[in-house]
Amino acid sequence: MNRFLSAVFLTVFAVFESFAQIQNHAKWSFEVPKNPVKVGDVVEVKFNAKIDPTWHLYSTEFEVKEGPQPTEFTFKPNSSYELVGKPKPVGFHNFYEEVWGGNTSVAEGKGSFIQKVKILEENPQIPVSIAYQTCQNDGLCTMGNVDLVVTGFKITKVTDSPSAATSSQSAVNSKQSAIGSEQSTLDTNQTTVNSKQATVNSDSPTTQTLTETPEPEESLWSFLLACFLGGLASIFMPCIYPIMPMTVSYFTKQEHGTSKALLYGLSIIAIYTVLGFLVSRFGGAQAANFISTHWLPNAIFFVVFVAFGLSFLGLFEIVLPSSFVNNVDRQADKGGLMGIFFMALTLVVVSFSCTAPIAGTLLILASKGSEVLRPVLGMAFFALPFAIVFTGLAMFPKFLKSLPKSGGWLNEFKVVFGILEFALALKFLSNIDLAYHWNLLDREIFLAIWIVLFSLIGFYVLGKLRMDKDTPLKGISIPRFLIASATFSFVVYMIPGMFGAPLRSLSGWLPPEQTQDFFLSNAVGSGGTVTQSATSDTRKPHLPHGLEGFFDYDQAVAQAKATGKPVFIDFTGFNCANCRKMEANVWPQEEVLKRLKNDFVIASLYVDDKTDLPAEQRYVSSYDQREKTTIGDKNADFQITKFNNNAQPFYCIVSPTGELLTKPVGYTSTEEFVAFLDGGLKNFKQ
Repeated sequence: MNRFLSAVFLTVFAVFESFAQIQNHAKWSFEVPKNPVKVGDVVEVKFNAKIDPTWHLYSTEFEVKEGPQPTEFTFKPNSSYELVGKPKPVGFHNFYEEVWGGNTSVAEGKGSFIQKVKILEENPQIPVSIAYQTCQNDGLCTMGNVDLVVTGFKITKVTDSPSAATSSQSAVNSKQSAIGSEQSTLDTNQTTVNSKQATVNSDSPTTQTLTETPEPEESLWSFLLACFLGGLASIFMPCIYPIMPMTVSYFTKQEHGTSKALLYGLSIIAIYTVLGFLVSRFGGAQAANFISTHWLPNAIFFVVFVAFGLSFLGLFEIVLPSSFVNNVDRQADKGGLMGIFFMALTLVVVSFSCTAPIAGTLLILASKGSEVLRPVLGMAFFALPFAIVFTGLAMFPKFLKSLPKSGGWLNEFKVVFGILEFALALKFLSNIDLAYHWNLLDREIFLAIWIVLFSLIGFYVLGKLRMDKDTPLKGISIPRFLIASATFSFVVYMIPGMFGAPLRSLSGWLPPEQTQDFFLSNAVGSGGTVTQSATSDTRKPHLPHGLEGFFDYDQAVAQAKATGKPVFIDFTGFNCANCRKMEANVWPQEEVLKRLKNDFVIASLYVDDKTDLPAEQRYVSSYDQREKTTIGDKNADFQITKFNNNAQPFYCIVSPTGELLTKPVGYTSTEEFVAFLDGGLKNFKQ
């Protein structure tokens, strides 16, 4: 099944890839005061950015200095206006970024900047250039530039007569109509998106790009699998078992039992899916970053998860009001199609005390994802095991006899889930700790707590720890032995992390490595070099892991011609989160590192390097007609014009003459990266 789903996804991905183009994820416009102003007045100009879903735009300044690119406004001075202060961000919030180890300030959906200006002449024109960076929730980033000329102010004179003012107002209205037309075409004047994109794509049909990665979709499938397993686990909760005989009794009295049983199963899925829809409707993609970073939702989730855990351990039960439960049950007794629906609703309501902690946990995790449909699909997959089991019981009542009898093992199931809830709760407390620099949950403390919690699970499953409602164990069954072995193996895996081991498979859950206080020795990657985050100045061009190369394409080509090797082009950025992930997780792998060292000339081209180009090397791009004045401008323009792509990381292999040897790749796995390197080298030798 997984292979089939992967094949379907890759096929769809390949189709979209063939239509790939330069990415732009923010559309810019401006607003000037609607009321008339006079020469000498100080007014506000508002710059608005409309941001694509799942992407965020950075503010003009934030806490992290060696991190993403802040939005920069460069105003060209003239005699018609004068700046008053700096642009003020509106609609931005704190966003903790683990890669950079601190808070940034971002906006999703829409972000604005307000700049105060003093009007000095009757027809002011304010030229401005905006440089900005947009990033996706998984770390994919793009750089952009846009040039605007702010006009359209309604200027009145104190000495104007009413008739003159009327005439002036008419002229202003006419001018505003033109301004509206001008604003509607602003997007075509942007550096990162304009009408030339269509021409670039159509003129370069053989250009291969990779602007998206399957990682987010893989995480979605992993989440859906977790939802399905969560629903399957919920069936074995104590409150579910009493509903099974009731279901069998209800459907043995029904005619056309098969069709009604199917309707019963579909009703269960529909009810849970509606719950997911409500979460999606009132949350959605724009709420994801707020939920992920703000202290308030993280504090609420921490308390909720702890409450769920205590409920599973038997301290109290989460129940709905009895009057509501009884009313639903009465509706189910009426029979017919509505009776079947309310029978399904009865199942959901009565099982609430057992399923609420698991379903609530999954919904909270779903709300942190970037896909708006994630909660909807998650609840559908959560309900699927219920639908399968209870539809089967409705169709074939004899299956009820083959189910395990209820007993103490059901309580053990709840206890294990309760401890897991405590482990999950720690992640939300860690988010707050990182954002506010409490330094209470450093990486090794987080790991120590997890090691204790999972050890408790292992000893509990073996019967070494017992709760009040548990029955004594007479021996260790094979399932218990296997579960305990897997749990203790996970504990053993985590222990080296206490002394600095990277534990890459848990990188999404653990605090970042820079919070580690104690190292038995320098933490090394599998390639044998100290991790970049601990040793490198991220604001200076560098190659990690002892690699040697060039930061200028022409120099790399010259070296390639002299040595007879292909050129490995690494389009990267100081502010590129996924670039750092690739360099920390994929590049150090032995099969990757030895190829980069021995078989290629590396050209690491930073698209956000602000170093000025010498005057004689500056030029006007044929792509956007803008003068390229910095090394970053030159590298970004080279990536766009040569490879029709502006996302980082982006890797290409070319011959010394500039011929593309294999399809470029972006953020990817070690296996795919090795295949990419081998494919380019093979084509070069041929």
